[in-house]
Amino acid sequence: MGTKTPEQWLEETSPKKEALLKLFLGYAPGVGKTYSMLSEAVRRYSRGEDVIAGVVETHGRKPIGELVAKLPSLPRRRLEYKGALFEEMDVDAIIARKPAVAVIDELAHTNVEGSKHRKRYEDVIELLDAGIDVLSTMNVQHIESMTPMVRSITGVTVRETVPDWVMQRVNEIVLADLTPEALRHRMERGDIYPVERAERALGHFFRPGNLIALRELALRQVTQVVDRGLESYLEKERVEQPGVRERIAVCISSNPAAQYLIARGWRMAQAISADFVVLYVDIGVDGNPQDQRTLRHNIEFAENLGAEVVKLKGDKVSETVAKYVREKHVTQVVFGHSATTGWRRYLYMSAIHKFLRDAPSVDVHIVTQTK
Repeated sequence: MGTKTPEQWLEETSPKKEALLKLFLGYAPGVGKTYSMLSEAVRRYSRGEDVIAGVVETHGRKPIGELVAKLPSLPRRRLEYKGALFEEMDVDAIIARKPAVAVIDELAHTNVEGSKHRKRYEDVIELLDAGIDVLSTMNVQHIESMTPMVRSITGVTVRETVPDWVMQRVNEIVLADLTPEALRHRMERGDIYPVERAERALGHFFRPGNLIALRELALRQVTQVVDRGLESYLEKERVEQPGVRERIAVCISSNPAAQYLIARGWRMAQAISADFVVLYVDIGVDGNPQDQRTLRHNIEFAENLGAEVVKLKGDKVSETVAKYVREKHVTQVVFGHSATTGWRRYLYMSAIHKFLRDAPSVDVHIVTQTK
C-alpha cells in the first residue's frame, strides 16, 4: 500500500466544494448564448482547466463549430427511436471521465426515449451531484413560470420547460444580450435560420414587440439572481435587513387562465423574496370531469413552482379567503378577473368589496385573465 502525498491527504480531508452551475441566459435564439459559453470554456481550457464539451448543438453554424473543435469531447450515446437514430449526451461517460467542467448546451432539451433521464436538466443535476461544474445555456421563455406570460405576449406555447427549482440551483448567470434591432438584422442575413425560414420568423416570434418584451423578462430574471446572491451574502455576513417578510396568496379556480395568475404571483414573490401561497376555495361548482382536470393541472403547475397549495372549503370565496388572510397574516392577495360586462361584472365587484370588508389591511391585485 503506497504512501499518500500531502496533497492527497489534503484533498481527502478538505470539505468538498459544491459544484457550480453557470447559466448563459438569452431571450431568443441568436443572441449569442452558445458562443459566449464556448468562448469562456475555451479560455478556461487554454489556462489548463480540465474542460470537456459534453454536448453542444452547432446547428450548422461555422463559428460555433470552430469553438467546439478547440475542446476535448466524448462520443455521444446513439439511440434508436421509431426507426431513426438519435445521439444524446452520455452522462455516465462524462461522470466516469470526471472533468472539472462540462459544457452542456440547451438546458431545456428533452432527451429521446431510452435516455437515462427524460430532460437534459436532470442530466446536469447528476453531473453537479458528481462534483462536476457545468456551463449551460437557455432562453428565458423556457423557465416554467414564464410560460403563461410568454404565451400571452407571443401567442406561442413553449413545450420544453425547466422547473423554477432548477433556476434556484444556478450559482452564476450571464446575460447573452443583443438589441432586438441587431437580432433582427442577424435574422435577415440568415445568420440564425436559413433565409426562407427567417422571413416567416421575422413576422411571427421575432416581431419587435415580442423581442422587447422577452428581453425585459430576461433582464428581470438576471436581476433576481443578482438580488438572491446579495441576500445570501448579507445573511452570511450577518448583516440585518429591515422589514417584515411578505406573504403573497394567489386565488385560483379551475379556469385554465389561472396559470397566468400563478406565474404572475410567483414572479412577484420572487422579486421581493416573499412566501408564496396558492389558494383554492371549493364552493361546489367544479364537480365535472373537465373542471377537475384543469384544476388538477393548475395545482400541479403551482406545485412545480414550489408554491404552498392550500385547499379550503366554504360557501363564499370572499369570506373564506378573508378568514385565511386574517389567520395566516397574508400581506398581498392576487385575484383574477375575466368577466368584464353585465351582471357578471357586478357580482365579481360585489365579491371583491365583501372581501375588502372582511379582510384585514392587505394589498389586493386584480389581474385580467382570458380563457
